[in-house]
Formats: sequence, structure tokens, C-alpha cells
Amino acid sequence: MNNEFEFENMRQQMDTLKKKLEKQEIVNDNMIRYSMKNTVSTISRHYFVIIALAIVVIPFTYLIFVMNLGLSLAFWVGTAVFMLVCAGATFYNQQNVDTSSIMSSNLVEVSRKMARAKKFDANWLYFGIPAVVLWLAWLTWEIYQVDTVAAHYNLYGVICGAVIGSFIGIKTHLRIQHQYQDIIDQIEEVTKE
Repeated sequence: MNNEFEFENMRQQMDTLKKKLEKQEIVNDNMIRYSMKNTVSTISRHYFVIIALAIVVIPFTYLIFVMNLGLSLAFWVGTAVFMLVCAGATFYNQQNVDTSSIMSSNLVEVSRKMARAKKFDANWLYFGIPAVVLWLAWLTWEIYQVDTVAAHYNLYGVICGAVIGSFIGIKTHLRIQHQYQDIIDQIEEVTKE
């Protein structure tokens, strides 16, 4: 009789401990999801800014390149298409970075989406860098076609802009890659436990 009482008491203590552990897991899961949601929101805002800038810059490039500098309409159309391709690719990748899915999806699926977005972001450089180099070469050729005297001054601006833009772009790319990796590492740590 005494053993049964002790056994029942131990079983109740185990049930209580199990309930406490389940609550702790839910709290940890929610804390990790909110932490990931903040990081994903930062990435998503960055993508929104890139898309907005790519679309807004199209009419301004017409004013600057065609109306002000006298560059060809073909160059402006090429620039506009390039901006739209960049906006489209960014929008495509942003679909993997959905803050609502972080709170509702299982963590394995979220990790898979983050890995896919990180890979796409890294692979985008294989298109983006050569495309920018070709665009800069085309811009240089266009500037020399219009005015060879002023071309030197315009090219100084192009070179400075390319260097500053490259620095900012690389820094931003590395920061976003690091944020993706942080999310993936957090999920691996939780799922490992």
C-alpha cells in the first residue's frame, strides 16, 4: 500500500514536470520565432526598398540619360529592362522571406525557405556582377559617343559611383547572407535539441 502511494506520488510529480517542460518548449519556440521574425522583417524591408528603388529609378534614368546627357533611347530601354529584371528577381526571392510563414510553418520548412533564399541571393551575383559590368561598359561607350570632351568628367563620376556602389552592395550582401545563416543556425539548434 505504501509503495502504491509512493508510485502514485512519483507519477503525479512526473506529470507535473512533463507539463512544465512542454510549457518551456512552447515559450522557447515562440521566443525563437519572434527573434527570427525580426531578422526576416529586416531582410524583407531591404528587399522592398530594392524593388521600390528599381521601379522609381526608371523614369529618372530617362530624364538623366536621354534628356540631360543625350544618350540613346536604346541605352535607356536596356537600363529600364535591367532594373525590371532586378526588381522581379528580388520580388521572387522575397516570396521565400515571408514573415507570416515563420510564425505558422514548422521550423524545418522555414529553414528550407531561408536556405533557398540565401542560395538564390548568393547565385544572383553570377548574373548581377557581369550585367553591371556590361551596363557600365555600355554607359562608357554611350558617353563617348555623345561628347568626348565631357566624357572624361562623366567617367570620373561613373567610376566613383561604381566604386561606392560596389562597396555598399558587397557590405549589404554579406550582411544579408549573415542574417540568413543566423536564422538557419537558430533553427538547427532548436531542432537538434
